[in-house]
Amino acid sequence: MSKKIVFIAFVVSLGGFLFGFDAGIISGVMSYAGPEFNLSEGQVGWVVSSPSFAAMIAMLFSGRLSDILGRKKILLVVAFLYAISALFSAYAISYEMLYIARMIGGLAFGAALILAPMYIAEVSIAENRGKLVSIQQLNIVLGFFAAFLSNYFFNKYNTPESTFLNDSNVWRWMLGVELIPAVLYFLALFFVPRSPRWLYLKNKFEDAKKVLNSIHGELRGQQEITSIEKNIHAEKNKSKVVIKDLLKKSLRFILVVGLVAGVLQQITGINAVYFYATSIFKQTGIGTDASFSSGVLLSTITVVFTFVAMYLIDRMGRRPLLLIGTAGIALSLLLCAYGFKQATYELTGEEISKLEFSEASKLKPYANQVFNNDVDFKNTMKLALGNQVYSKNDGSILEAATTMNATLVLIGILGFIACFAFSLGPVMWVLLSELYPIKYRGLAIGVIAFINSLISSVVQLIFPWELSNLGNATSFFIFGAIAFVGFFVLLKILPETKGKSLEQIEHDLVRN
Repeated sequence: MSKKIVFIAFVVSLGGFLFGFDAGIISGVMSYAGPEFNLSEGQVGWVVSSPSFAAMIAMLFSGRLSDILGRKKILLVVAFLYAISALFSAYAISYEMLYIARMIGGLAFGAALILAPMYIAEVSIAENRGKLVSIQQLNIVLGFFAAFLSNYFFNKYNTPESTFLNDSNVWRWMLGVELIPAVLYFLALFFVPRSPRWLYLKNKFEDAKKVLNSIHGELRGQQEITSIEKNIHAEKNKSKVVIKDLLKKSLRFILVVGLVAGVLQQITGINAVYFYATSIFKQTGIGTDASFSSGVLLSTITVVFTFVAMYLIDRMGRRPLLLIGTAGIALSLLLCAYGFKQATYELTGEEISKLEFSEASKLKPYANQVFNNDVDFKNTMKLALGNQVYSKNDGSILEAATTMNATLVLIGILGFIACFAFSLGPVMWVLLSELYPIKYRGLAIGVIAFINSLISSVVQLIFPWELSNLGNATSFFIFGAIAFVGFFVLLKILPETKGKSLEQIEHDLVRN
């Protein structure tokens, strides 16, 4: 595998890095921005999930738009939108401005998440396609790691003694630093070629041949050219693509496989854990500082197991990784549910006196009262302090009150993240980039990614409500039960695409 193809794949999937960075950053941002704007659970959910709603629109149209204008041109627009989103988010003066700025970023990552794997699949060869497309997921998790590390240091140096950072501006810096990788992404895209398979669709045969030969060398480049030309000739006399074509009998099986993988990736709660990581770790009672550092641990595990996926995906194949990972996800989530179910909450008079905020005395009537679930405890605290004061001090309150096996929950969350990182995370996008004929690829991936983003945004939107009304244990149990059912569905329908050219996959799964 040449250095050139690795460079191209890495640059194109930098949009994934920015998606991961944005998703990781917001978990720390809302610890400060939420109390500052006095946001309700619904408003917090909307600020976090609004980019995913915007992404749905981009995902629905960007694939088809890239079929017309080219993958590279749309990716340049994506990088520009990321930069605008970072600036506007950092300077947000209201709840409305904050979520609108984040929706601009949502348009960017919605397009980036489907165009990068599509482009990479079209420039790579069968032997290394899985590994190269997985670079998209690697960039996403590197973005998460950079975000959690950034949040950790911003939180660490936001002290009463600091003359630079305070609770009112620290979240603005957290959001604003995203401008740096966005600008680098925009500039780096000028060094990648246009997709050779897209060039063939536009009858620019000589340009396509030059790209393939420069990436793979003349011998392998000619083999790819022959394969593409054979497939293009077979498609020549077919009518233009419309959305109802995806319902054709010949495409029905691969559409179902893509939909199941796309829905399962999000409905098991991965973005609830990523986007609300700091809040979730606070629920275990480990405190605000420890919750920020646990986010760094979470993102480190993600990076490590994404490398595991990249090593194994073209060796073991897509099917084994997805099945093993989904089973592990189900067990890990159910372990979290069990850990939260065992928790109790009690504030003693001594602990109340140690709380370092002026309204803490309002909690004295509830001293030594034992709560057997987090919902009753948090509602009582909010009633006593008000939503804004509680939201600003929830980490210290939960740290003082919670009695539970926090290690058990941490193992469950890290197990979930690890299993996701080597299965549903990267493999779903690899499958989508492989399953569909070139003529339908942009439209099919766009539709499935739209549904994927819809599920993601709904999960993010309702997760704060779930924690407040259903509780931690029930919320994680629901996710675990869904993953358990998903495992058996995948066991029945999932095909293997390892080691096959895109044209061979089409022959095996569509034409037959």
